[in-house]
Amino acid sequence: MTTGNGTETESGKAVAPTGIERALSAAVAGGGADAVVELLARTRLYVLVARLHADIPGWTAPLPTIRDETSRRTCVPVLTQGVLPPWHPEWVFREVSIGELARIWPYDVRRLAVNHGTPFAATVDARPKHLKAWLKAEEHSGGPEQGVLLTDSGGPLHGPLAHGLALGAHLAVTNGLIWNRLGAAYEDYATDRARLRSPWGIPHRAEYRDRLASLMKNQLVGRVQEAVLRTRHTLANRLGRTPAREEWSEAVARAFAARDADDRAVADRALRYLTLYEEKFRADGVLAPDGRVDTLAAFDLGRAVNVVRLALGARYGDPHEAEQDVLRLGELARAAYASWADFSLGYLMARVVHRAEDDGPEAAEPTYQQSLAEHRILTQDPAGPYRNIAWS
Repeated sequence: MTTGNGTETESGKAVAPTGIERALSAAVAGGGADAVVELLARTRLYVLVARLHADIPGWTAPLPTIRDETSRRTCVPVLTQGVLPPWHPEWVFREVSIGELARIWPYDVRRLAVNHGTPFAATVDARPKHLKAWLKAEEHSGGPEQGVLLTDSGGPLHGPLAHGLALGAHLAVTNGLIWNRLGAAYEDYATDRARLRSPWGIPHRAEYRDRLASLMKNQLVGRVQEAVLRTRHTLANRLGRTPAREEWSEAVARAFAARDADDRAVADRALRYLTLYEEKFRADGVLAPDGRVDTLAAFDLGRAVNVVRLALGARYGDPHEAEQDVLRLGELARAAYASWADFSLGYLMARVVHRAEDDGPEAAEPTYQQSLAEHRILTQDPAGPYRNIAWS
């Protein structure tokens, strides 16, 4: 196991793009091959694939190989998230686990080259006995780490583009993906295209542009739930204070009196769930005693950022177009909310209300706890985007 060579910063020390590369460098420096393998088992690894090959139905391209000039050995090269190269229209990436690598490993190759040619490289033995260890490591690891905040130190960290990308940070934390990158892959080429097809129903670029436009107009978050909140907001402006629960309920009944029975039933449930979760927010210390959630727009805007990133990974658009869309989403968010905390609570509220609507509040409790943890990560981590990017 050896480190690779890479460029250095002006201070003489390379800065790791993310915590993944920092951890890999530390494991290599520690000299323990087992520690490196265990880390790789918890890490997303990527291999380069020609898009022409990736688009062939039912066929998987063989693992690529390179010749390491230092050792003069043939290696299979893989990359971690932080060192993926810039977006290219005809070259894409496939995510592989270390267990999958072991199962499809070329019989005549004896080295795995991780981040070859960078300051965050490792070369791992890949003889048959080592491949068995890879399979065991994957079995015990639970797969790539999720529920973590990953920041690309070379990506946007301040300014409008960083602001727009941070709107999608909830889902990035959920999946253990870098939040501040418009690049070669979101998850990987096949997965990005599959996620656009389901649940988004996006099989091609034209449908993507239509769906993104709907998200920008907040047309998918739930018109009845949004109307219930808008009713309270309007009443609060008239009264000069937040209305009591009974006042809100009466206003909703009047607003929905002419609607059909289905809308009235959804409005009644929405009022109940919105009240329930605002009380839980207060009890958990994330909403002030006199605070309230006035719009669920954050859910559509946050998801829209991730749809843009998925579409970029699926090659339904290019980086310039994606950047302009993210900037527009940032403008829409600033018009709808006054702070990161307000935006995050709007996102959280929409997520749990929809889950409660679909499956009941008991089934929504795990979603609530997960969303609450992500909200705290984003709003409390000193290195997180919501603590370092100005809202306005």
